[in-house]
Amino acid sequence: MSAPGENLRINGDRLWDSLMEMAKIGPGVAGGNNRQTVTDEDGEGRALFQKWCEDAGCTMGVDQMGTMFARREGTDAGALPVYVGSHLDTQPTGGKYDGVLGVLGGLELIRTLNDLDIKTKHPIVVTNWTNEEGTRFAPAMLASGVFAGIHEQDWAYDREDAEGKKFGDELDRIGWRGDEEVGARKMHAFFELHIEQGPILEAEGKDIGVVTHGQGLWWLEVRLTGKDAHTGSTPMDMRVNAGLGMARITEAVHRTAMDHQPNAVGAVGQANVYPNSRNVIPGRSVFTIDFRSPDLAKLTSMREQLEKEAAEIARDLGLGIEIEPTGHFDPVEFDKDCVAAVRNAADRLGYSHRDIVSGAGHDACWINRVAPTAMVFCPCVDGLSHNEAEEISKDWAAAGADVLMHAVLETAQIAE
Repeated sequence: MSAPGENLRINGDRLWDSLMEMAKIGPGVAGGNNRQTVTDEDGEGRALFQKWCEDAGCTMGVDQMGTMFARREGTDAGALPVYVGSHLDTQPTGGKYDGVLGVLGGLELIRTLNDLDIKTKHPIVVTNWTNEEGTRFAPAMLASGVFAGIHEQDWAYDREDAEGKKFGDELDRIGWRGDEEVGARKMHAFFELHIEQGPILEAEGKDIGVVTHGQGLWWLEVRLTGKDAHTGSTPMDMRVNAGLGMARITEAVHRTAMDHQPNAVGAVGQANVYPNSRNVIPGRSVFTIDFRSPDLAKLTSMREQLEKEAAEIARDLGLGIEIEPTGHFDPVEFDKDCVAAVRNAADRLGYSHRDIVSGAGHDACWINRVAPTAMVFCPCVDGLSHNEAEEISKDWAAAGADVLMHAVLETAQIAE
């Protein structure tokens, strides 16, 4: 087996052009994208990706969760494929690169190998996982979770959005429910290229993040029940204020995360009060808590501490309280050989790099359960993501895709 030469690089201009072309589908209101999962815009983005893959000589498979698999054949028909990819769906006010870079970076890898007539022993498959974001249908990483056996497929189909529409029905509506059994594919390895979504690489002037671990996560939905009442005529000592309870628990979330430093974070990210009228004391509040840490003991402790304190706050204020977990995964340690392939690629190409822990969840976190997996990070400006102002440079994108290609080639083996 020959190692890929250090002069082997992807076409950075072509990759950038593809990113900009995909960004035209589902444009946001402030320069980013709103291409939420299983919407018409998602369907349009999928169709463009399929066309590009077929133009590159790939065959397309689609599973029953709508995940797309574009395959480039290898020289050994019996060898398990090396998979690469990420997701094309976005937040409602998302950027042009979160997820998309990993999918189109995989496509660019295929295009470059075609240009140079490089064949690999193992097939290479570029993947677009359905509903990574989880913003319309919780939880995040839904399709990869079904693939890895974390979620039941029927349960996933029954997830509802804010309008009561079911995921399975919407997947049917846009015409992207495939026939292939979810999880039937076997992988030699999986690599995911992604923007960092944090400030470390840019702040330290590093080209590449070699992702060794992923943070674990708890998403908790809290529902407080009090009593709607007039804000002007209800005495302060006779109020049962669900908004006040939410405020005190929000502060407790921050304090809990601070109590578990270092390497622990927490925040309330989504909050609603009802009836949400300026002159009515809220009788109900519903909000979500997001705790994360690469340390399982800290992650568990944060949930336990918050649930105990939230119950005390609710009791003190006379509120009813329910807390329901809506998302969870344990901290992830990525495959040492795959991580070494990423590090070797960065060294071979002369890119500055550092080991890094992923602060966000990714499809790779679930796929790591069923196949050797690693991730490649490139910097993003000011660490900003899940925001239409999300930005990366063409050079950062190219460097990430270069490292992805070399790591994949080391793993898929260049055919002699």
